[in-house]
Amino acid sequence: MAKVLIADELSPRAAKILTERGVHADFVPGLPPAALKERIALYDGLAVRSATKVTKGLLAHAAKLRVIGRAGIGVDNIDVEAATERGVVMNTPYGNSITAAEHTIALLFALCRQIPAADRSTQAGRWEKSRFMGVELSGKTLGVIGCGNVGAAVAERALGLRMKVIAYDPFLSAERARDLGVEKAALAALFARADFITLHTPLTETTRNLIDTRTLAAMKPGVRLVNCARGGLVAEDDLAAALDSGHVAGAAIDVFTEEPATRSPLFGRDNVVATPHLGASTSEAQENVALQIAEQMADFLLTGAVSNAVNMPSLTAEEAQRLRPYMKLAEQLGSFAGQLTETGIRAVAVEYEGAIAELNVKPLTAIALTGLLSPQLTSINMVNAPVICRERNIRVSETRRAEPVDYQTLIRVVVETERRRREVAGTLFGGDKPRLVSVEGIPLEAELGRNVLFVRNLDKPGFIGALGNALGAAAVNIATFHLGRTASGGEAIALVEVDQTLTPAILDTVRALPNVIQAKAMRF
Repeated sequence: MAKVLIADELSPRAAKILTERGVHADFVPGLPPAALKERIALYDGLAVRSATKVTKGLLAHAAKLRVIGRAGIGVDNIDVEAATERGVVMNTPYGNSITAAEHTIALLFALCRQIPAADRSTQAGRWEKSRFMGVELSGKTLGVIGCGNVGAAVAERALGLRMKVIAYDPFLSAERARDLGVEKAALAALFARADFITLHTPLTETTRNLIDTRTLAAMKPGVRLVNCARGGLVAEDDLAAALDSGHVAGAAIDVFTEEPATRSPLFGRDNVVATPHLGASTSEAQENVALQIAEQMADFLLTGAVSNAVNMPSLTAEEAQRLRPYMKLAEQLGSFAGQLTETGIRAVAVEYEGAIAELNVKPLTAIALTGLLSPQLTSINMVNAPVICRERNIRVSETRRAEPVDYQTLIRVVVETERRRREVAGTLFGGDKPRLVSVEGIPLEAELGRNVLFVRNLDKPGFIGALGNALGAAAVNIATFHLGRTASGGEAIALVEVDQTLTPAILDTVRALPNVIQAKAMRF
């Protein structure tokens, strides 16, 4: 049974869902880093929110880990690059979108009407009505930086308040902007025009300190800023200076560079509204993200379905079910080619013909690469295999041809090495039984068992008998024997499934037979 560790505070229903689906769940929030390192080796999955830091050091202890689930949208507490060496990282980008958008709107109102400061003053017995003159949102221009799920929800609500919305997002298409009813703008134009600016972009090296002295100076005098996204987006000292000068009229901040934020240059100001990272803190949102991440992790561990992954293509449960027989075939083809390969790989082409070309083949390509690289590398999986290929300058291509040629469906793996080109192809018999149908351009039909002897030889009389005798003399029992050749007397291939492990001594005996070109033990 797969095991998942829930390392942060999640709704109890998350553990219940995992258990009901057949996944063992341990709810142990708040473990110190040292204790977490001791326990993590036992688990196939790790579920976290923002408190647990999933570092490269922690992952070094996670030998079994296949999936990390982040209950929420941000994954900056996860070393995604290091995690990719282990498996899938998935999040819940939709579960708290509405809650975060509503908190953004709430902060906008609180900021423009000075609600927190007015509340403190009134409850202290002072009636300072003239002190708290506000500004209206209606008719003002809101600049939205980052127009994904949350940014789009904020824009929709701001339009309902009769605000004009301009948006900057490098991935926002003109068509999507029209559908949302917003104006797409360059970042410089947004800074110059917006009366209010709200941030909804992830924290990356590109966006870190996006709001600093330079960009603040480019903003319209009297601008008001809201940040419900990530603390590192704003250089807090620079914002404090802009507030002191009056260039920025006010700020509403829900996230801070260091959290928990017990000190900040932004604290103690009447023109700053501060909340303790409450963007996703509603009962509905916490329930939603907990249930979603539990369901996503269970689907992956039990069916192979991948939802909302940040480091690989998504794969629905239905797609996973349809692809499952092809997954085994792709892994066997890649493994076969990899076990034959003895020199550096320069390029890999995965070709799909017939019915398979109509399906989502991205996961199959990743699985074929995994099988191909497994004989040479440790800790290889379908998530990190494409990354490793890029790092090693191995060109990977993927082609589809929907029209069947020789078979109703076919997968072909072609490998270019430093010395030669190798090719292996396979199909499914009966819809779910993988079969090898071509090796090095030589047709044959073979089902791959656990222990296989691969022999390439010249097609000469007496060879099959000599090979059988050699294996019999070594007390190796033959389970199946598959043959293929290009032409009589030409190059031929024998794939022999055996019941015993093939030792180096047995292989030396086979290699010593007349007309043997190559003999290799394979395991599947």
